[in-house]
Amino acid sequence: MVQKMNVESFNLDHTKVKAPYVRLVGVTTGQSGDKVYKYDIRFCQPNKEHMDMAGLHSIEHLMAENIRNHIDNVLDIGPMGCQTGFYLAVLNNDSYDDILEALEKTLNDVLEATEVPACNEVQCGWAANHSLQGAKDIATRMLEGKDEWHIVFAE
Repeated sequence: MVQKMNVESFNLDHTKVKAPYVRLVGVTTGQSGDKVYKYDIRFCQPNKEHMDMAGLHSIEHLMAENIRNHIDNVLDIGPMGCQTGFYLAVLNNDSYDDILEALEKTLNDVLEATEVPACNEVQCGWAANHSLQGAKDIATRMLEGKDEWHIVFAE
């Protein structure tokens, strides 16, 4: 029996998931009743593939800037340390369909981008490590699997 961990993703059997997918990780209710919805947006199959760092860094900048144009109350979107996906946190929006729609629009924004926002030493902590083409390649692969984003586990 595996010990239950405090971190939700440490309790997920990464050998049973099938990327790409979008999964609701959990809902946290604040003292005033506001709810934070956290999503696991998995781009790559865990332990089989990962996003290269320059492409991941650029798609992080592009998604962080653009997703807010498509859905309100985004608290954060940030990469997983394993380089297989992102976590998205939104406030007071329980619509999975809204999340999928905003993600699709955001990834299409990546494909249309001509530069990576905030890709300079003033606004970024590692400005030399970016790849717009790498970000576009990652976005393309994720969009190719969009019809299966709702399927988390392999059969």
